[in-house]
Amino acid sequence: MSHAHAADPRPYDALLLLSFGGPEGPDDVVPFLENVTRGRGIPRERLAEVGQHYFLFGGVSPINGQNRELLAALRTDFAGAGLELPVYWGNRNWAPYLVDTLRELAAAGHRRVLTLATSAYANYAAASTGRTSRRR
Repeated sequence: MSHAHAADPRPYDALLLLSFGGPEGPDDVVPFLENVTRGRGIPRERLAEVGQHYFLFGGVSPINGQNRELLAALRTDFAGAGLELPVYWGNRNWAPYLVDTLRELAAAGHRRVLTLATSAYANYAAASTGRTSRRR
């Protein structure tokens, strides 16, 4: 670690909430599943079948709502503590897409970004697909 960085009282200049993303309505379900399974050759008919699980809940995954609640809580807590740390959100498989959020972070001049990943447990999809993820 460089001496200049070690003396910096604020080691991070932004927080990134990194998540998986999820459909926010019935029209999003199959495109979301296509993002999740991109490059695996899974037929659209099979994705529509799997999508039925989402349709039981109106085509909405709870994860984006949970992330919005977490973002609001983080921002409130940071403000209450006098911490001026901007909080961003990016998803691997649905809007807001991580690549767009990273562009936004860079455009805002953030270079030291702490990342909070929302995965509750280690799993193959979380560990391996991030390296090969491509947004359409």
